[in-house]
Amino acid sequence: MEKISRTKIVDLLKRDDFGAKVNVKGWVRTRRGSKQVNFIALNDGSTINNVQIVVDLASFDEEMLKQITTGACLSVNGEMVESVGSGQKVEVQAREIEILGICDNTYPLQKKGHSMEFLREIAHLRPRTNTFGAVFRIRHHMAIAIHKFFHEKGFYYFHTPIITASDAEGAGQMFQVTTLDMGHLEKTEEGAVKYDDDFFGKQASLTVSGQLEGELAATALGAIYTFGPTFRAENSNTPRHLAEFWMIEPEVAFNDITDNMDLAEEFIKYCVQWALDNCADDVKFLNDMFDKGLVERLQGVLKDDFVRLSYTEGIKILEDAVANGHKFEFPVYWGADLASEHERYLVEVHFKRPVILTDYPREIKAFYMKQNEDGKTVRAMDVLFPKIGEIIGGSEREADYQKLQARIKEMDIPMKDMWWYLDTRKFGTCPHSGFGLGFERLLLFVTGMANIRDVIPFPRTPRNAEF
Repeated sequence: MEKISRTKIVDLLKRDDFGAKVNVKGWVRTRRGSKQVNFIALNDGSTINNVQIVVDLASFDEEMLKQITTGACLSVNGEMVESVGSGQKVEVQAREIEILGICDNTYPLQKKGHSMEFLREIAHLRPRTNTFGAVFRIRHHMAIAIHKFFHEKGFYYFHTPIITASDAEGAGQMFQVTTLDMGHLEKTEEGAVKYDDDFFGKQASLTVSGQLEGELAATALGAIYTFGPTFRAENSNTPRHLAEFWMIEPEVAFNDITDNMDLAEEFIKYCVQWALDNCADDVKFLNDMFDKGLVERLQGVLKDDFVRLSYTEGIKILEDAVANGHKFEFPVYWGADLASEHERYLVEVHFKRPVILTDYPREIKAFYMKQNEDGKTVRAMDVLFPKIGEIIGGSEREADYQKLQARIKEMDIPMKDMWWYLDTRKFGTCPHSGFGLGFERLLLFVTGMANIRDVIPFPRTPRNAEF
């Protein structure tokens, strides 16, 4: 086969130098045709669009052609010609075909609709579908947008540890990391596990957040962000929860809660605009196939300023809705941790645009949030989005040493794990704020997918660690 440099399909489809010799490589999506000519739809993952390969059957070996089935991998040399069919202006008239990999007839991705549940069972193959090709290209672009946004604003990308001895959320739902023999655990007289011989000499876990370490960095570098995997051992089998997911956590010295809200709104609008500008084909495909309102919803987020209101005002709106006959599954009262249905009511029904809710009751928020003067609320902020509910959670952080120490004691968080965090409040403390964005929550919004397991390549959920 003549050696011609490969052209990616995404680039080929933009060209108009018809008659040029080209090489394309990819996987067969479909093959159809008559006794004289066949049409092969080839895709190489660089775009949602296939290129059509026109094959004059008389010019090729019949036995070789039999091996060209859905899923087979081909290298094709040919002429780039103007397409006479609708849809694309470019196709390739095949001159030479090499089969790089035949595809067994048990290949599960045949030309028919497959359920999302089925595709999760074959997560090693689902990136080859149109849907997941689109989702994972968008995932890449969102990661690029995030790094670009923070870099351009002078933030530093800071790597926080995946293995930690502290629980940032105080929730205790953490995966333990150990080298101890689980079958022969040595225990103290009180029945507690002895960690003296463990790798770290103490109990260690996978991190639930890089925030605490991020705060340390912000008080040195000024403005940082983390972007890495986080882990929650929460036994939740919902469409919104994963045991392993990715978090983006900016922390900024000298920012108060208002600066924090401004940053969150600017950040998320930047990401949505990036998706519309750079992933247009993939977003349009997902809009047409799964969620007819996707593009309109993305554009809607950019159109208006986000509503900003206090938790107390939000509760009043929800209570009024109940009084007027609206039915919620979970009760509404001041002090309740809002459920997704409450958050979505505020966004989708009442305001019809994103909402930033602030000043939550201190009892339902983490220990590190700055306490307001009323003694009842903290300077928390949650960004609520249509179809998702909470997409960002953050706060102004408590900078006062005494207040933070008292709150840690009040919540029974072991002081031995927190000494280093408290040190920043002793050695030149400053006002500072930050937030966390669950990457997969952002991807749910941008792709319109219904289940968070479908926006990460290999989902980790209760009783599922396949692949």
